Amino acid sequence: MRSGEEVVEDEEEEEEEEEEEQGGNGAEKDKVEEKEESAAQKQQRPAWAPCFYYRADKEVHYYVGQKIVIGAALDSYAGTVWPAALALCHYLDTQREQLSLVDKAVLEIGAGTGLMSVVAALLGASVTATDLPEVLGNLRANVMRNTRDRCRCTPQVAALSWGHDLESTFPTSVFRYDYVLAADVVYHHNFLDELLVTMKYFCKPGTTLIWANKVRFETDLTFTENFKKAFHTRLLAEDGEMKIFMATCKESERQNNMDG
Repeated sequence: MRSGEEVVEDEEEEEEEEEEEQGGNGAEKDKVEEKEESAAQKQQRPAWAPCFYYRADKEVHYYVGQKIVIGAALDSYAGTVWPAALALCHYLDTQREQLSLVDKAVLEIGAGTGLMSVVAALLGASVTATDLPEVLGNLRANVMRNTRDRCRCTPQVAALSWGHDLESTFPTSVFRYDYVLAADVVYHHNFLDELLVTMKYFCKPGTTLIWANKVRFETDLTFTENFKKAFHTRLLAEDGEMKIFMATCKESERQNNMDG
């Protein structure tokens, strides 16, 4: 079995060969594709919509002044960049003075393709990207490809199954985070209770949880209500059905009241 680094190196070699075969016309082709988007389409895009193009199994995004190439895996939810991830990436990139990630310990749950973990790492955070064991290959390849020699701290990729053996895999005596990030982790599945348990486990006093979500089902609204009951929450941004919440644990709120 090949390592993640070997997979990334192979992919990079393939990209270089493809560019050579095209005779250096890739950049010109990209410019033509970007110009084809009409002015009307641009006006309809929400404020958080990023500048990117899609090619076969890859997406190219631009955040933190960097080109980010994301490989897709169409066989699972985790292989797609979802709208809430784009919204939160844009928020973190444009609000870095109000919400600085420099030298912060950041955990992403349900990292999927890894785009948001890459952006957080480029913003200076020490990042751990997590998802189910079976999707870590693509996640690791994307994170390594886009952060190597670009970041203050080398990001980590780890398996995390919501609600299961959390203390044994991420003991609180060892793992503490300044920020926990999650985007579009609430959709039509049967693990919402486990998701909330996981959020509560990692969101300790001193930790800020940032959750972005696009409402699609009634279950999204139910989860949002349970989320608000479990945490002290604040709405950071919204655009229609897209919402970004900031949350801290209720224990932190009680401690602040006592200190006051």
